[in-house]
Amino acid sequence: MAVGAVVGLVIVVVLALLLLSLSVRMVQQYQRGIVFRFGRVLDRVRGPGLQLIVPVADRMVRVSMQTTVIGVPAQGVITRDNVTLTVDAVVYYRVVDPVKALVNVRDYPAAVLQVAQTALRSVIGKADLDTLLRDRDRINAELKAVIDAPTEKPWGLLIERVEVKDVSLPEGMKRSMSRQAEAERERRARVIAADGEFQASRRLADASRAMAGTPGAYQLRLLQTVVDVAAEKNSTLVMPFPVELLRFFDVVARRSGAAAVGHEPAAAPGAGPSGTPEREPAAAPGAERADGHRGGPPAR
Repeated sequence: MAVGAVVGLVIVVVLALLLLSLSVRMVQQYQRGIVFRFGRVLDRVRGPGLQLIVPVADRMVRVSMQTTVIGVPAQGVITRDNVTLTVDAVVYYRVVDPVKALVNVRDYPAAVLQVAQTALRSVIGKADLDTLLRDRDRINAELKAVIDAPTEKPWGLLIERVEVKDVSLPEGMKRSMSRQAEAERERRARVIAADGEFQASRRLADASRAMAGTPGAYQLRLLQTVVDVAAEKNSTLVMPFPVELLRFFDVVARRSGAAAVGHEPAAAPGAGPSGTPEREPAAAPGAERADGHRGGPPAR
């Protein structure tokens, strides 16, 4: 009698433990539990902690609410300006409605990957190469909007972030872009140098006007230049020659030449350019002179 009671008690305890193990489920902090009772989803989503379900009738599926990162494989894309590129991206998403993520789509990570590949080809194909390289933020925003549209409401997924990781260009395109960048940098350098020369010329013009009002400023500037040159410990000292002195000599030379021309003695009447008397031109043979005789040799 006593042995039978002990055996019965043991059987009851074993059945209770088995029933408890079938009805208790552990849900982690980053998970949510979805309970299916005879194939139908219960409205209440189970939170983290120990959760009790009806054995045999209920089945719990845990869904992770963490942010998931998937890499989009490299895709060969032709841009709007007919440039062939190889582009890859990365997508960050998380589940916001675990019921939709389980019921409305099968294997939602794979579904998100396929949508991301299609969206990457579509968005890159509508953009120019310059836009893709310069305005990467706008491309990322367009990718996020395109991927988020079919996944948020129907599948219960939230696309948090989409980024283009790498853009691989053909070698010929890389060489062309490097030459273009070099030419652009050279153009900027020339413009900056020309702008500096223009500003320096304006400053020099202002300085010359300021120094023109004070004649002694030129002499002070000359002495300062001599001091700067002598500070280098050179064996040769270069002294600038004032331009005003050259102009003075030029004016004196012109005045001396004009005075010399004004005091030249006048030539005698009938004299040639050198002052000698001009000879009367000989009459032609047989021609009659002014005194009535004909030209020619005198008669004997």
